[in-house]
Amino acid sequence: MVRVLRVQPESIASELGIVPGTELIAVDGRALDDFLDWEFLTADDAFELEARLPDGEHVLFEIERDGADPMGVELEPPNVRRCANRCEFCFIEGLPKGLRKPLYIRDDDYRLSFAYGNFATLSNLKERDFARILEYRLSPLYVSVHATPWEARKKLLNNPRVPNILEQLMRLTEGGIQFHGQMVVVPGLNDGDVLEESMRDLYAFDDACLSVALVPVGLTQFSHIYTGASMDQANAGRILDTVERWAGRAERERGEPWVYGSDELYLLARRELPPTAHYRDFAQIENGVGAVRSLRDRLHTGLDRLPRLDGRRIGVVTGSAMAALMPDLIAQLTAATGATFDVIPAVNSLFGPTVTTAGLLVGADITRALEGRADLDLALIPAETINESGIFLDDATFVAVRESLPMPVYASYDFIDVLEQEGAARLAGVASGAGR
Repeated sequence: MVRVLRVQPESIASELGIVPGTELIAVDGRALDDFLDWEFLTADDAFELEARLPDGEHVLFEIERDGADPMGVELEPPNVRRCANRCEFCFIEGLPKGLRKPLYIRDDDYRLSFAYGNFATLSNLKERDFARILEYRLSPLYVSVHATPWEARKKLLNNPRVPNILEQLMRLTEGGIQFHGQMVVVPGLNDGDVLEESMRDLYAFDDACLSVALVPVGLTQFSHIYTGASMDQANAGRILDTVERWAGRAERERGEPWVYGSDELYLLARRELPPTAHYRDFAQIENGVGAVRSLRDRLHTGLDRLPRLDGRRIGVVTGSAMAALMPDLIAQLTAATGATFDVIPAVNSLFGPTVTTAGLLVGADITRALEGRADLDLALIPAETINESGIFLDDATFVAVRESLPMPVYASYDFIDVLEQEGAARLAGVASGAGR
């Protein structure tokens, strides 16, 4: 059974009398367990829907529709499957105490892997889950492989009962399921020979394995279960050597790189990022693969839309990792707008100085970086630092942080989004509202 959260006006569901709180029980006699059942079992043009209205009335709807017409219901979020592993590199294990409760949820849900591209280890799959994946053809999945050698994977996941990932992937791919893989590389545990064997195993899946991303382990000052070595420049370079060797082979044999190093690996190794064409369709951009190159491209294509901002001084808050890449971007922005851009690297006060990613800066970091900067006409912060509710990881709100600072502050994804519209309007004195 699933429950309705919202109903779109003038939709099929609204015309039927389905309202928020309605329990959707079964379609054509088949029980509805979650959003997957709802999406797949209601895909036909005609079906019978069993439901229970909030007042307790049991209703059987006979539905006929044009397949293009949506039902118009939004379901309550599903109960997320929790992770039973305690991975060496688990970010949740590296969180400090006292943050809001949702941040401590360790999801490991194949349904979210298919629906949203969340990576899942597949270590909690049951027979029924395999059957559903194959029946509904949930492809592609996003799989946290980490290592294909079974013993190495048990150690990495700190779970002696973790299934053999190769057997799981073989079963899925034989049923027509494709997947994207990721490996968080921990020096001393899944680099070297383990990494090489994992590459061979994944490459053998041919086009069933669509891509593989190698990501360096990231630790906070609270990562208390980690036993691997540190990820330094030399280790990052060796991992990239493996990436480039396998990517070269894939280019020759398959016409695409197949395996990709995350941007952070290139930054750690102090190597130049690959060109845009290397990333193809940026399939693993959410994993930090090609994000910097994508930013550069968006900036380059948007420069001609920017207004002149001569004489203005604009602060750009970022993490220490990204700060090294800023001079080239800033030079382009300066040439296009005439403004002076001041790059302000911020140290992460919540997770510690080893966490250098701009998107993990918190409200206190932004405040510390910008307080007292009355010389700035405008400040930009990474939009990734706040969630859809405008809250930083330290529970500070964007509104409160912005109102405490002496300049207008905007969350930006690529500079263009702010400078082209709201930023230009505010600097010209046209608009008012957000920012002070």
